[in-house]
Amino acid sequence: MDTVTQTTENTPLHSPSGFPPEFFLNREIGLLGFNKRVLYQARNPRTPLLERLRFLCIVSSNLDEFFEIRVAGIKEQLKLGSVAITTDGKTAREVYRLVCEETHALVKEQYTLLNDEILPLLASEGIRFDKRGDWNAAQREWIRDFFFREVMPVITPIGLDPSHPFPRVLNKSLNFAVELEGRDAFGRSSGAAIVQAPRVLPRVIRLPRELGESEYSFVFLSSILHEFVHELFAGMKVLGCYQFRVTRNSDLFVDEEEVKNLRAKIQGELPQRNFGDAVRLEVANNCSDAMTEFLLGQFNLGESDLYRVAGPVNLARLMQVPDWVLRNDLKFPPFTPGTPKSLQKCHSVFDSIRGGDILLHHPYQSFNPVIELLEQAAVDPQVVAIKMTVYRTGTDSVLMQSLLRAAQNGKEVTVVVELMARFDEEANIGWATRLEEVGAHVVYGVVGYKTHAKMLMIVRREEGKSGSILRRYVHLGTGNYHPKTARLYSDFGLLTCNEEIGIDTNEVFKQLTGLGRAQTLTHLWQAPFSLQANVVAGIRAEAEAARAGKRSRIIAKMNSLLEPETIAALYDASRAGVKIDLIVRGVCGLRAGVKDLSENITVRSIIGRQLEHHRVFYFYAGGEEKVYLSSADWMERNFFRRIELAFPVLDRKLKRRVIAEGLQIYLTDNQQAWELGPDGTYHLRRGSRGSAHSAQGELIELLKA
Repeated sequence: MDTVTQTTENTPLHSPSGFPPEFFLNREIGLLGFNKRVLYQARNPRTPLLERLRFLCIVSSNLDEFFEIRVAGIKEQLKLGSVAITTDGKTAREVYRLVCEETHALVKEQYTLLNDEILPLLASEGIRFDKRGDWNAAQREWIRDFFFREVMPVITPIGLDPSHPFPRVLNKSLNFAVELEGRDAFGRSSGAAIVQAPRVLPRVIRLPRELGESEYSFVFLSSILHEFVHELFAGMKVLGCYQFRVTRNSDLFVDEEEVKNLRAKIQGELPQRNFGDAVRLEVANNCSDAMTEFLLGQFNLGESDLYRVAGPVNLARLMQVPDWVLRNDLKFPPFTPGTPKSLQKCHSVFDSIRGGDILLHHPYQSFNPVIELLEQAAVDPQVVAIKMTVYRTGTDSVLMQSLLRAAQNGKEVTVVVELMARFDEEANIGWATRLEEVGAHVVYGVVGYKTHAKMLMIVRREEGKSGSILRRYVHLGTGNYHPKTARLYSDFGLLTCNEEIGIDTNEVFKQLTGLGRAQTLTHLWQAPFSLQANVVAGIRAEAEAARAGKRSRIIAKMNSLLEPETIAALYDASRAGVKIDLIVRGVCGLRAGVKDLSENITVRSIIGRQLEHHRVFYFYAGGEEKVYLSSADWMERNFFRRIELAFPVLDRKLKRRVIAEGLQIYLTDNQQAWELGPDGTYHLRRGSRGSAHSAQGELIELLKA
């Protein structure tokens, strides 16, 4: 495709990378493009039916965060009159307009798919979401009893008048705007009321099996409230009842440079997250124009912020339904994660690691060895110290329980807790408090930098050839220490007692917990110091090899690719003749396949039952074939505003495994791979008859128990 080089008055001729804006793709549009690919999984008839529903819900959940963070950020720029221009040459107003257009179309497609395909197909399988008009007499009686028994006692309707102003509406909560006629016991007649559905009430209720013709009959809480809302306003006539939901800015505004106690400040800010500035209003499509205008005015939103939906205003609430329905024939086939043979031979994980480095490929291989390693360390009298980073681990974590037990058993336990892990702040504060109570050392990393590296180091006293020694056992990973996501996300973990890796890891922990200048690391690449520089140097070395007529190759897998200097280096390498394959799940700011710029670069996105999450970097390096695993995407925030690691796979056999399982198998995928075209759009890659390859499916068969 010929590139366009025209510029406008507000557009810089060149971005910080040295390339013009036309050579870059927009981040926000890229994120929406990713959600379109996820929505395709819900549309694809080859996806099991209940999984189609789950993918539909995932899109809603993703869009919630998109509005809470990304759109909220754009609206803040507009409010402040920002003149900043994105790498692809757009102003905040231009990006906002494009986002609104794309998102409205995506949401419309989502609800059309729900109503026209997924719900009818579920009904044909005996899984029904019964509308009010379809309730039989027995169902209606049961639902009426449920309303008076479970719903009415916890609901507080608020009539709007001078003494009852519009209530504070929680972020993403379910609410109802009610239009009324008549006067109440005090002679008041405001004509409107708000009913807020408490979060303690389930949004989807399963009806008893004996009440319906279907094995699984569900009813929405919104349907129940619509049917019986008149019971809340005795003697008045309900003219209309409309569900609505507002999404608010949920980014925490904490000036870390000015805060003396970061934990206390975040604890104080968390309750306000539910009441940030409104950024989106969702209403039922039957909402009257008058009520819609009233609600937009209450939240200071415009027409472009309004989303009229043909169904529940929060589809993410349906996420649990596939788990409630016991129909394995309508779900992805289950599999049991495997365990490396080296771990099966020894009772002690420490003994296994001493026998050689161990690679774990989740979720195809079990996360249990990491859990067992920490459990054994907590009670092993030879273990003297444990150090670990915590980014996301969940509210009920066996790993955190092991750390608590280790501290209680007298081990020196040090935990670096990231308090600014978005939407996990409360859980992390809770664990930090409990760890401190049992004597663990809890630190919060470095002010101004999120600690995103995944590190666990266990120091154990052992007998060596010349007497007692302290040996470091290290786990480094691409994903969080979260057993639940380890069953859903694709990630690599490395278990090693390599002395140099241990020294490097200890040095990073020293930086996080103490003070001092950064030291040169032997093997690890660390952000914000050396990671981006080493990545760019690796790319440039391949370009130099290609110009010298030598063999060259780059393959990289990650979630996002946006950092301008790295993209510029990839463009330069492509021009030099380096063959570059990029596997980027989400947003990619690089244009692929552009003549005389990136024609040697392919970009593909894999969307399937597992969330692709590992980051793998491969450089041919004159035949050395350097392979690094990392917690970092190629983004400015990861390179320069976070503590991140990339660690090498030194064992030759394990290196071949990473290349095969983490890279090559994805390059042959022709079932779930989307290829990025020069125009910035993705196209599903399909193989010829008889040559179907699904990376995730093949990995399940290769590594499962």
